[in-house]
Amino acid sequence: MTVQYFTPEGLLQPVPYHHVSVATGTRHVHVAGQVAWRPDGAPTVPEGLSGQVAQALRNTATGLAGAGATFADVVRLTFYVVDWRPEMIGEFMAGVEVAAADTGLTLPMPPASLIGVDVLFDDDTLVEVEATAILP
Repeated sequence: MTVQYFTPEGLLQPVPYHHVSVATGTRHVHVAGQVAWRPDGAPTVPEGLSGQVAQALRNTATGLAGAGATFADVVRLTFYVVDWRPEMIGEFMAGVEVAAADTGLTLPMPPASLIGVDVLFDDDTLVEVEATAILP
C-alpha cells in the first residue's frame, strides 16, 4: 500500500475523512475537477446535491482508473460546492456513501476539503471534485 491514512489524537473526531495521509511513491496523479456529466459532454444533472456528488465521484474514479489508480491511492480530495451551508452535510454525505458503494472509495474518506463557492462553470453544476493520488 502506498498510502496510509490516520487521524492523530488531538484532532477533531469523528469526521467523514481522515485528517492525514502519508504516501510513498514516485508517480503523482492529478485528476482535474470532475462534475456530474456523461462522457459525451451532456450533463447528467442528477437530482440534487446527493446525486451530483455520487456521479462526480464516479467520474473521478474513472479518471483515476485511466492512470492505473484507485481511491486507495488518493492522498487528497477537494470538493467545491455551490451555495454551501452546513445543514447540507447530510445530503452531501448521502452522495458520498452511494459513490463509495459503487467505486471502492473507503469511509472515512482520504483527507478532504469542502469549499463553498458562489458558482461553478455551469448553472446546473452543484459540485466539482479534484483528486490527487500517489502510485509506486
